[in-house]
Amino acid sequence: MKVTDLLNTKVVISELNSTKKNDVINKLVDLFKFDPRVLDLEKVRTAVMNREQIMSTGVGKGFAIPHGKTSAVTEIIGAFGKSSKSIEYDSLDGKPVNLIFLLVGKDILVSSHIKLLSRISRLMNKDDFRDRLTNAGSTEEIIYLFKEEEKHFGDV
Repeated sequence: MKVTDLLNTKVVISELNSTKKNDVINKLVDLFKFDPRVLDLEKVRTAVMNREQIMSTGVGKGFAIPHGKTSAVTEIIGAFGKSSKSIEYDSLDGKPVNLIFLLVGKDILVSSHIKLLSRISRLMNKDDFRDRLTNAGSTEEIIYLFKEEEKHFGDV
């Protein structure tokens, strides 16, 4: 599985319109409101928020990866959003974020979930890739950038 297997225009937001951490996470979770792979949207939301309470998923360099595992999905799902405004996120480096990748795994698919988290982290650790995402003007461009960058990696 690749990160780009999770992304399509329905789950990518090219301009998040909030500067608050919980609002942004909720906005990304809400993208799955009518997704048949989601059995209970509120359980998904709870899984992500509970994980966030353990420790901030703002990993630094302007990027966050809120995530969780739950039986409320039938497979791993993901969404991405970016903002031109700084989002206060309680990041590990103390700086706000602009790029957020939501990942929700099925509770029994732990290995795939961890591998995807690692893949996302490696992608987002590249300064030039983050810059290109930040400057992307559309959801289609964001998806294209992920596909191009992920060509350098094998399947998870």
